[in-house]
Amino acid sequence: MPDKLNPAPLAYRNPAFIDSPDGRILRILAEYQEPLARFRREQIQDTVVFFGSARFQGHTSAKENLSAIERSQASDAQYDQTLKRARAAVDMARYYEDARRLAFLLTEWSIHIPARRRRFVVTTGGGPGIMEAANLGAHEAGGKSIGLNINLPFEQNPNSYITPALNFEFHYFFMRKFWFAYLAKALVIFPGGFGTIDELFEILTLAQTDKLAKKILVVIYGSEYWHRIMNFQAFVDAGTVSPEDLNLFKFVDTPEDAFTFLRDGLTEYHLGGSSKKEKEQEVLPEIAKTRP
Repeated sequence: MPDKLNPAPLAYRNPAFIDSPDGRILRILAEYQEPLARFRREQIQDTVVFFGSARFQGHTSAKENLSAIERSQASDAQYDQTLKRARAAVDMARYYEDARRLAFLLTEWSIHIPARRRRFVVTTGGGPGIMEAANLGAHEAGGKSIGLNINLPFEQNPNSYITPALNFEFHYFFMRKFWFAYLAKALVIFPGGFGTIDELFEILTLAQTDKLAKKILVVIYGSEYWHRIMNFQAFVDAGTVSPEDLNLFKFVDTPEDAFTFLRDGLTEYHLGGSSKKEKEQEVLPEIAKTRP
């Protein structure tokens, strides 16, 4: 007589299945449903997302690093390049400080909005650089902030200023991008590299093609940097975008100007000027929908 069999593991408690290719759909759904549950629990209604380089430092750290390199007076072939990058880091540190200041101003304003849920919560990719600066600014203002980190082969640890209950880790880039956009009412694009440009153009494409169910304000911070990196007018001159597409975003150069633009726009479109449908909405807002 055969031995008595032990009960088979429940499929959703079977690591061999959950971690297999056949379990991928469940892992994807988990990266949707678990954040959704936490956002509801923390009463997050919408966000302002900060994008920008993970490589920037604050003024103090950048200057200390430059001083250490200058004192070393190394003679190896890499010294000149290292020194050049350190001097550039001191110059670019102003963007770290500006992101910190802007996040402070936004959070200080938003926490006093009379609402049942938390409005316009500062959100970042959860890592260092501009991400850290924005989470720090929100923390200094006494508000909550969100960090949507990504699991990478080269580890990116969450910065220390994210609200612990709103610290997330994603495996799938597309699910992380979804959550950046899902709750966003505004984006602030600080100087950055390939990832920052990718994130900027993804939202601009959704807005250009009328795939957004809401108005998202887009601020491009640091016109000096961005005009060196990219000629937006050249798109229009070549006929690849319409002239009015350049109205999808606004360049700003100070935290105060960015704050004024965002405060006024968020108030117009999502507070005093919001539609009846949005005012009556009791669940998290939709991000994108296909127009009929």
